[in-house]
Amino acid sequence: MAQEFYSGKILYPVMVALLVLSLFFGFAILPRLFAGANAELVGKPAPAFTLPVVLNGEGKMLSLGQFQGSAVVLDFWASWCHPCQLEAPVVNKLSQRFRERGLVVVGVDTSEPNGQEPGRAWAQEHGLSYPIVFDVDDKTATRYGVSNMPTLVVISRSGKVTAVREGLTNDSELESLVADVL
Repeated sequence: MAQEFYSGKILYPVMVALLVLSLFFGFAILPRLFAGANAELVGKPAPAFTLPVVLNGEGKMLSLGQFQGSAVVLDFWASWCHPCQLEAPVVNKLSQRFRERGLVVVGVDTSEPNGQEPGRAWAQEHGLSYPIVFDVDDKTATRYGVSNMPTLVVISRSGKVTAVREGLTNDSELESLVADVL
């Protein structure tokens, strides 16, 4: 039995299971347990910003104020962030599903060491349909208290932050957060 354990027949699957559980805990559970300063935003007016659009409206500036009266989801992400890449299709589906009901989704590409091009290229390659803005010098992320990515911020039609989620958010959880503001 001991030789079978050490040969890999048992040890390998046990190690893989521990690795998967560790990754899940690290990306999905820990960020919720240790919510940063951004949790203080809930119930307060969303900080205003104006940022350049790098995809799906290129050449324009996008301001949070232009969506007054609409429910908004801000998705803070970066092209190098693997959990962000996993969450992007979920956010994209949500954007398409609730667009007709007045939901606006804005991707905020932040913390890019090489400028706006890597995020723009990644978003275009993966078919993200909502506007992607570039957070120059990470000022908007700082104002929203973003310390981990991905971070989703849900803003009500009245302009108040109703939810902040760090780490991976699944489809049903995100839909539940948005249902509260639509």
